[in-house]
Amino acid sequence: MTDTDTITDTSQGGIQELDRRAVLRSAEIVAQAREDQWDDPTPCGTWSLRRLLAHMTAQHLGFAAAAEGGPVDEAVWQETPLDDPRRAYADSVDRVLDAFAADGMLDRTVVLPWIHPTMKFAAPRAVGFHLVDYVVHGWDVAASLGVPAAYDEDLVLAAAEVARKEVPDGPSRERPGASFRPAVGLTGPASAQDRLLASLGRDPRWSPR
Repeated sequence: MTDTDTITDTSQGGIQELDRRAVLRSAEIVAQAREDQWDDPTPCGTWSLRRLLAHMTAQHLGFAAAAEGGPVDEAVWQETPLDDPRRAYADSVDRVLDAFAADGMLDRTVVLPWIHPTMKFAAPRAVGFHLVDYVVHGWDVAASLGVPAAYDEDLVLAAAEVARKEVPDGPSRERPGASFRPAVGLTGPASAQDRLLASLGRDPRWSPR
């Protein structure tokens, strides 16, 4: 079976489980970081590993707050300096997975201020956004550390399916601090992971050295 034959379940319940697995894999990758690596470069422009983890942590906390259905506080989404990036990230993983697993969460609509200050999104769609972020940002961390990302193929294919539908090309990818950059070209054979990364502006061959 080739990667294009693999079946992924991005239905309402399926996307929730795919996201849970992707987030847990990202946590396993982050746990491998050494104390002397926090200021190392990442594929995310000028961001250091510490800055990337501040972003990933803030996104988890923001998505968790949105999923819990309370009033939207944009401050929750703001990045803050992390003295202990590994611990902060692990804590934020617990928070978002608990919020996403709550009874009735998938039946809600949520506001995601980092996309739009008032627009409401069906919760399964928001979880799909989150899935793309944590497959790709997990790879970013792994590339910075020089370790394999090793996401299961169904997670990569599901993230690619969501990205095709939900991550538009255009000026939004050019703005400073954009999580996803304009697509880059590939030459020769490419894996599903390579194609996903290239479609979102990553060079799959990126290395910190």
